[in-house]
Amino acid sequence: MSHTAHIPSHRKPRRSASKLALRAGVAGGVLGTIAVAGAAGPANAEPVTETIEMPTLGSLDAGTGLASAVAASAEASQQEALDQNLRTQEDAALLKAAKEAKTAKAQADRKAAAERAEEARLKAEQERKEAAERASRDSARTQLSSTSASNDSGSTASDDGGQTQAPTGSAAAIVAFARAQIGDAYVSGGTGPNSWDCSGLVQAAYRAAGIDLPRISYEQSSMGTSVSLSNLQPGDILYWGSRSGSYHVAIYVGGGKYVGAQNPSSGVVEHTMDWDTPSGAVRIL
Repeated sequence: MSHTAHIPSHRKPRRSASKLALRAGVAGGVLGTIAVAGAAGPANAEPVTETIEMPTLGSLDAGTGLASAVAASAEASQQEALDQNLRTQEDAALLKAAKEAKTAKAQADRKAAAERAEEARLKAEQERKEAAERASRDSARTQLSSTSASNDSGSTASDDGGQTQAPTGSAAAIVAFARAQIGDAYVSGGTGPNSWDCSGLVQAAYRAAGIDLPRISYEQSSMGTSVSLSNLQPGDILYWGSRSGSYHVAIYVGGGKYVGAQNPSSGVVEHTMDWDTPSGAVRIL
């Protein structure tokens, strides 16, 4: 190496005097400020060991807005839950009320039906009772009249010249009931007490004597024993058509006459045998 070569120095470069003076002035000012603050504070004040980082104005505004948004969202969620719970309760209440109303209506309908059925039963019972009482009164009058006529002549002359014995017992009750309905209306399917069809009248007349008959004419004419029209007794059932297929029935009341629910224009009438001669007769008694 040349003896004239530059050898770098390891010494730190000196700061300029101006820079040193500036730094000294700054440091002095800071130390002076600290000294003044210390002198102004209480004598026994403890040294500050912690520093608190204060939020900036921007960070405070952002945090407040976020907290408000979170609170509003929570309140909205809570209100929605309350509304949903209220709707659920209202729906349950409406469903319960509908079920209770349906049950109450069904119970009311059953009660009304039962009351109507009971009223119909009581009415029918009253009608049967009245019919039986009427038949009994008519039977008593018939028997009294028959007894009086029998005492006078011992027999009753029939319209066709024959001799017919006055009805007694069940036959008298049947005849009395049938005659008591003369003048009532004819109604298809009628079973009384003021309207009848032919088999309905026959059935009711026999019921007045304590005898149950079928409801339909051909079933009534199929019962009992077949008798000739020349050997009739009061209470016998007359029929028109074949015995097992009759289309009309009536009750022989003696004296060559019968009583029957004839048709809608005639109603319940009493006719002689030759007015409309029946096909045959059966005897139940």
